Amino acid sequence: MTNAQWFLLVGALLLARGLTATLLKRAPVTAAIIYLAVGLLVGPSVLNLFHINPLKESALLEVLTEVAVLISLFSAGVKMPVPFSFTRWRAPILLATVSMTVTVAMVTAFAYYVLGLPLGAGVLLGAILAPTDPVLATDVQIRHPGDRDQLRFTLTCEAGMNDGSAFPFVMLGLGLLGLHELGDMGLRWVIVDVLWATLAAIAIGVAAGVALARLGWRLRRAPHQHELMDDFLGLGLIGVVYGLTVMVSAWGFLAVFFAAVALRQTELKLAQATPPSFAERTSQKTAPTETQAVPDPEPLPTVSEGSLVFKEHLERLSEVVLILLVGGTLFLNSWSWEAVGLALFLFFVARPISVLVGLLGTRTTWRIRGTTGWFGVRGIGSLYYLMYAIQHGLPETLALQLIQLTLIVVALSILLHGISVKPLMGHFWRGKH
Repeated sequence: MTNAQWFLLVGALLLARGLTATLLKRAPVTAAIIYLAVGLLVGPSVLNLFHINPLKESALLEVLTEVAVLISLFSAGVKMPVPFSFTRWRAPILLATVSMTVTVAMVTAFAYYVLGLPLGAGVLLGAILAPTDPVLATDVQIRHPGDRDQLRFTLTCEAGMNDGSAFPFVMLGLGLLGLHELGDMGLRWVIVDVLWATLAAIAIGVAAGVALARLGWRLRRAPHQHELMDDFLGLGLIGVVYGLTVMVSAWGFLAVFFAAVALRQTELKLAQATPPSFAERTSQKTAPTETQAVPDPEPLPTVSEGSLVFKEHLERLSEVVLILLVGGTLFLNSWSWEAVGLALFLFFVARPISVLVGLLGTRTTWRIRGTTGWFGVRGIGSLYYLMYAIQHGLPETLALQLIQLTLIVVALSILLHGISVKPLMGHFWRGKH
């Protein structure tokens, strides 16, 4: 396809999406399904107007998917309910650690014993497919900062954290394939890739989020009363945190998510703890008289809320482009029994079992456990890890095999989870009343 044809296609999709927003809310399908269908139509599966080779374009796709995940993680982080409570966060933490490990182990076993992949490739495939996706799972995630739904919170928080907790397993798989240094008995992997990279990422993210929240709050209040560009501040926070974290060999995805969480949490705590100044309470420059009523103070804007809408628009735009590209990578013969079998095993066996194991001993209701066990959406995050592995020297033959398996899992996740999300979530909410 020429550049003009690409502009025409993407522009037409954006117009259609904008004009049919209300209809899509009522339709039994999601926007991602429509994007995938268009990609399959114009791609090599049907019209063959364009085809993208993930192996040759892995560097470009790595950057595109990386940016999309970062924006989505920031949006998810600033929508986390406040105040922070370990009791409420316990379930998603267990899902992002225990359930993540169980999923990787089960996919590794399936890849090794059923698909005949080497152990290192099986671990790598498990790490690629284990994390749930923060980009494509918007229909089951928190909709706004005030959303208190426990199911949405659990799925959103899990997706925010497991994009970082999957990275140690990616490095383990690469190490078993001889593409990363694990150290004697895996000691370097444990110390550097698990402990240091995780703890440093959380520390950097929290520190940066708190610092920006306090600085923005101070500049907006009297006597400064500066006007701030929240969109730039949000993007700047993502860039600085991610860049700094990667430079010190820590997990940038995890850092960005916790930076957004800390930003939102700190801003709301400051708003609750700081009484409005006289200048903020009045809209007049003169002091009020005894008979003059003092207007109610308007809450100061925050960086998190001011940048959220812009980030969500970027997230939707990246979804359009990347899902189109997924459709443009698939041939009809890509739908092998091995790939379809892996997807069904992941959705119907590995995910539900890992959720049940991870939430053992918690007070999570069985309704939430069951729904969480189904809605393990796979998507852009998996594509990023795949491109990351290819860029780190994955052999071509193995890379092509993992590309086919991953793309089919992502495509089937878009279809199965997209078709089921509205009726199942509607049933879940009706059952709560």
